[in-house]
Amino acid sequence: MSKPAPAGSGQPPIIIPRPDHSVSRANISKNALKVLYRLKDAGFQAFLVGGAVRDLLLGLRPKDFDVATDADPDQVRDLFRNSRLIGRRFRLAHVRFGRDIIEVATFRASADEADERADVELDQHGRILRDNVYGAIDEDVWRRDFTANALYYNIADFSIWDYVGGARDIEERVLRLIGDPEQRLREDPVRMLRAVRFAAKLDFTIHDEVAELMPGLSALLGHVPAARLFDEFVKMFQAGHARRTFELLLEHGLFGRLFPETRRELDGPVAARFREFIALALANTDQRVAEGKAVTPMFLLGVFLWAPVRARAAEMLAERKMGEPQALGIAAGEVVARQQSLISIPKRFAIPMREMLALQPRFERRRGKRAMSFLEHRRFRAAYDFMLLRSRIGEVDPEVAAFWTEVQEMSGEERAGAFEVRGSSAGGKGSGQGGDQESGKGEGSKSGRRRRPRRRKRRESGD
Repeated sequence: MSKPAPAGSGQPPIIIPRPDHSVSRANISKNALKVLYRLKDAGFQAFLVGGAVRDLLLGLRPKDFDVATDADPDQVRDLFRNSRLIGRRFRLAHVRFGRDIIEVATFRASADEADERADVELDQHGRILRDNVYGAIDEDVWRRDFTANALYYNIADFSIWDYVGGARDIEERVLRLIGDPEQRLREDPVRMLRAVRFAAKLDFTIHDEVAELMPGLSALLGHVPAARLFDEFVKMFQAGHARRTFELLLEHGLFGRLFPETRRELDGPVAARFREFIALALANTDQRVAEGKAVTPMFLLGVFLWAPVRARAAEMLAERKMGEPQALGIAAGEVVARQQSLISIPKRFAIPMREMLALQPRFERRRGKRAMSFLEHRRFRAAYDFMLLRSRIGEVDPEVAAFWTEVQEMSGEERAGAFEVRGSSAGGKGSGQGGDQESGKGEGSKSGRRRRPRRRKRRESGD
């Protein structure tokens, strides 16, 4: 295979004809094909691009199908009534087919703030804030990040266009940045996280030129919006390759930029046990993804922050009088607040995570009505799963873990006996004690219903 052309050389791409590659329309989304063909029939160039082409060449099923074209966003919108334009940093179109969205981007040229006509904005570190400079396909290719993501499948003749040696790098399973590696990482520091994500997902090796730069440039992640880093966290850790992702983030000096307090604990007195705890949680998450079960960022965030929260709670218990649940709750709030400046955790995950951590001491109490009512707590299941992981590393007595596992399968009467609750008839299996009443209390019928109190008539005003 010939050497890829340098940027601006005008050298044509290596064109791989249909008989020489494995990408088939049978494996491409029907909606993506509709978009490609409509663009082509309207006289525009239309290519399937990015990860979809890469995954199809690897024999994988793409999650998303993205399209690149020489039609500008307004022309795309006019062509597809089921589309809308989005984005400030990169303006593009989303074509909707029910829940399925096909992203259509216009070919872009190189960003150059010196060009007064260009809609380009960079920050002081070289990170691209806005870039809506349209160009041709041979300019667009140099805007993509990795060579493996820079292949174009042409719907006109089903060939693949390769400007940068992407087909070769896919065959050799190497992640190589297009252009100058340092400049490309400064333009968008999230490319370091993308490199880790792709390496974990595809079992690729990050090219030495990129890997050597990552520890030194990792501080640039601090200039990326915290909300965007949360999105990247979800992509990295909920795709079925969480354990390998964690290992690569540590190896390349990136994990500490995302979770600095967690990173410090990994070198502290509880390091060995904490690493084992994280490894078990990540393996469990990967297994759930493989089985098609639901996963939530809340649980893994709690895992990563558990050691810092426990350390802070221990300090608070030594400083003032309070219960362990209260200390854990306050400590979780403090740790999460500091973490928010790095990775913005939405409240719908932050609040239940804090509750899950604060509930851990309640598993030690196994007698009485309050202990039994814990089964009905809305966060019980998450807290229970978390406690099981802790039991596997020796933080919780195995007898305690076995007790809470067994009582969930008991009938109401058996459960009351296990918790040594007398004078109440616990509900059926799985019902807990929420609706029970003690005998002899309350008025009304034999069914135990209370009589509704009489309403007092309001005195009429004498004014």
